[in-house]
Parts: sequence; C-alpha cells; structure tokens
Amino acid sequence: MAVYVDDMRASVGRHIVCHMLADTPAELVAIAAAIGLSPGWRHDDHYDVPMPQRSLAVAAGAIEVTQREMVRIRRRLRGQHEAAGGPAR
Repeated sequence: MAVYVDDMRASVGRHIVCHMLADTPAELVAIAAAIGLSPGWRHDDHYDVPMPQRSLAVAAGAIEVTQREMVRIRRRLRGQHEAAGGPAR
C-alpha cells in the first residue's frame, strides 16, 4: 500500500497545491490527518495539498510522482475498485 503526491502546481485561492492519492481510502485519510489537512481539501479519491503539507507528506512516506504517473495510478485504482464490484470513483 502506498500514498502518492504529484508534481502539479496549481493556484487554488491563495494556495499553490498538488494532488495526493493513496491505494486505499483509509491510507489517504490517515496521512491527511497526520499532516494536518482539513477534510474540506478532499475530493472523493484525492486531496488537494498545499505545498507546505506536501513536504510533510513526503517526510511521512508519500511517494513523489509526476502528473502523468498520477493519472496512471488513478486509472489503475479505479479499475481495481470496479473489478471488486464497486462503483467507479
């Protein structure tokens, strides 16, 4: 199981953010809480992560990936979820 942060840099309000995704929802919620993210930053299967928290996520074990790699990971996870009988996320 793993948590991933991409190299995206997008302006959201006064923040510059990237995306954080995990192999399981439990892992995603756990690392988000550990690095102090507000539940409001969650968007279904990922979090928007301000740059200061991105560094904390990496220090906590998140794997740095490119935006393209993040898209592939997200597709893989959606496929696994669908194969297990769940709805697409």
